Amino acid sequence: MHYTLHAAPGSCAFAPHILLEEIGKPYSLALMSPGHPETKTEEFRRLNPKGRIPVLAAENFILTEAPAIMLHLGLENPDSGLLGTDAIDIVRSVEWFNWLSSAVHAVAVRMIWRADFFLPDESMHPPLVDKGKEHLTSAFALVETRLKDRVLAVGEHYSIVDPYLLVFFRWGNRMAIDMQNAYPAWTSHARRLEGRAAVQRAISQEGISLWK
Repeated sequence: MHYTLHAAPGSCAFAPHILLEEIGKPYSLALMSPGHPETKTEEFRRLNPKGRIPVLAAENFILTEAPAIMLHLGLENPDSGLLGTDAIDIVRSVEWFNWLSSAVHAVAVRMIWRADFFLPDESMHPPLVDKGKEHLTSAFALVETRLKDRVLAVGEHYSIVDPYLLVFFRWGNRMAIDMQNAYPAWTSHARRLEGRAAVQRAISQEGISLWK
């Protein structure tokens, strides 16, 4: 199956993009503009009525939502070792995905970057953004605690969860959070991932940096 990943630079699609590079099979990257305005077009809405990226597409196959795409790639490519065969590793991966995609991304990050999604009145945005920052600080502290004294997120092997954590680490840097001093364990994790060839290829293709 030849996949096409519809993505935008530095979005949450960065994580499945890394996984496709890790797997090493041919795929195509349909890279949108920063801010991905193309998701508002009728053409894209026919592909994904939700108007969101990422989308993983192939002949007679369309899959949306980053966690679902990453789980699919892990299941379909067992030889990659990206999804352990141990049931506890699989459910721990799902646990990470549910929390990161909902409480962290859809709530805290969106409150900061997309306050207009919740409130149309711009005068009401500052307290909402401040509350989002509180939620994000709490969430990031929990990630740091989970990664303390650990090399990787799940089990003893690099998995589908690690690139997803890299997305949020990069977003922290984009928000001008002092990630390196505030979250040393997470920073070590990010540096380990940065050394992987697949991560470097995805960074180069998207034209982004992990650190700014």
